[in-house]
Amino acid sequence: MKINFLEQYRQQIKCLVALDSIIFGFDGTDLKLLLVKRGIETEHDTWSLMGGWLAPNETLEMAAHRIVFELIGLENVYLEQLGAFGDPTRDPVERTVSVAYFALINVPNYDDKIDHVFDAAWFPINDLPELLFDHKEMVAQAKEKLKYKAAFHPIGFELLPEKFTLPQLQNLYEAIFGVTIDKRNFSRKMLSTNLLIKLKEKQKGFSKKGAFLYKLDAERYKQDFNAFLNFIPNPDI
Repeated sequence: MKINFLEQYRQQIKCLVALDSIIFGFDGTDLKLLLVKRGIETEHDTWSLMGGWLAPNETLEMAAHRIVFELIGLENVYLEQLGAFGDPTRDPVERTVSVAYFALINVPNYDDKIDHVFDAAWFPINDLPELLFDHKEMVAQAKEKLKYKAAFHPIGFELLPEKFTLPQLQNLYEAIFGVTIDKRNFSRKMLSTNLLIKLKEKQKGFSKKGAFLYKLDAERYKQDFNAFLNFIPNPDI
């Protein structure tokens, strides 16, 4: 019996593909999540991740970037695929598989650029409102992925301004991992990676003495991917 492969395609039930983005932001103190109201939420207090649909001529990554731009006006943000969510009952309207991405931005750099047409708002990561569909599960997985990535790669620097102080960097890691880290040990272990460039500039307006500013040596990291392994955040450092 000859198999008609084209007929097999025709017999399959069509399925929608959605893109949802978990957008993490850091304001210097707290780790936050950017949520929107898109008009499809059934309850007044229900919020949603950034989401939209895959177009026929797009790759998943192209669609993810387009949707973030269309919803809140942001371009060139860090986006990384988290995974696919395909529970048959996840969307009560239509059978939909969602491919989730997580994004990392520094809030002060982007907050005035965010288009609030869709009622976008920042929420503390540990105090989120009711979320649409399975978005709570997506956020939980994204938080764990962020912890893993931040422990082994300098991905957390995407959440900081280009120039930052060591206290700002420590605040970030404490927010990501939900722990209090010893100040001296943190500075020692972070500087031991040799991935930070100390600048002559100091942060102004916070103290008389001021704290030196640093920036990530991205070129050095490209040449030595293992350099950051000298620093793995944990409550004991």
